[in-house]
Amino acid sequence: MTNNHLSFRSKHSWLNIVILKVAITALALLLIAGPAHRLGHGETNKVAFELQAITPEFWTLFDRKAQLTKLASGFGFTEGPVWDSSGYLWVSDETVNKIFKVNTSTGQKREIISLGDPDGNTYDPQHRLLDCASVLRAIIRLSPDGKSYKIVVDHYQGKRLNSPNDVVVGPDGAIYFTDPTADLPRGQKQELSFKGVYRIALDGQLQLLTKELEDPNGLAFSPDGTKLYVDDSTERNIHVYDLNANGRLSNGRIFGTEPGGPEDGVPDGMKIDRNGNLYVVGPRGIWVWSPNGLHLGTVIVPEQPANLAWGDPDYSTLYITATTSVYKLRTRAHGFVPYLQAH
Repeated sequence: MTNNHLSFRSKHSWLNIVILKVAITALALLLIAGPAHRLGHGETNKVAFELQAITPEFWTLFDRKAQLTKLASGFGFTEGPVWDSSGYLWVSDETVNKIFKVNTSTGQKREIISLGDPDGNTYDPQHRLLDCASVLRAIIRLSPDGKSYKIVVDHYQGKRLNSPNDVVVGPDGAIYFTDPTADLPRGQKQELSFKGVYRIALDGQLQLLTKELEDPNGLAFSPDGTKLYVDDSTERNIHVYDLNANGRLSNGRIFGTEPGGPEDGVPDGMKIDRNGNLYVVGPRGIWVWSPNGLHLGTVIVPEQPANLAWGDPDYSTLYITATTSVYKLRTRAHGFVPYLQAH
């Protein structure tokens, strides 16, 4: 064995050690950062929970030591949470086409009804569950046991709605909802030439409020009932309108924008607290806004959320539907729940 051969083996061994160290370092970094995924139905962004404050006011709404709890998992794609004082949460699963009741103490989920692509939900003032049934292209009302339903509205001026997405009760007791085309059933035609925001009056009459948004999605009322907020998932912004006594909207303007990467999620469901702060789904989590349009901070959620609801007796818990799971987070704020205040 020559000296040259020994030198080669020595260099080769040294190179292997260097490569091994680099590999170990890279693996450690991956474990810290977590795996990267493209977002989509049933996928998650695998980020760590974080309360990401931008302004000091954010900490008046959240405790710095607050922890996010995963209540339930194993869903396809969660939407439409509504808390009930009996101790459960209504949850839509758009992938398996069912509505569930989730026990808020144990996380146990129970199937209530099979329904093609259920989406946003809310209670009406009589405590009956309203659902945006995308496949039916309708707003429906479930029976008290949740086993059957009646269509509240599915046409506007003789044409079928697109695919109702989210719904809320207004200060006047009327039902307000958005109607984009995101969940238009495959193979079915869009009959309306626009995507609207609507009001169902107490007498059942359907009124188009605006058709100016490209992709209307989540919506919420200010606590004093004078403003309606609607976000636009395509334009990635939030609009605000003045609500007139007759239910009509005026003075529409941009309230805020939620920019992000193509895989980061878009503005979706929104809720509001008693002081008028908005909690709006956006890229990577829940964006929190002051009443005057200042972005206070973001609640980063491990899975991209789609919607949220206030719950628990003090309405200080946010229940968040996020891709395959349902999470809950205690807050210092108290939620505003429109159907409790509606006439």
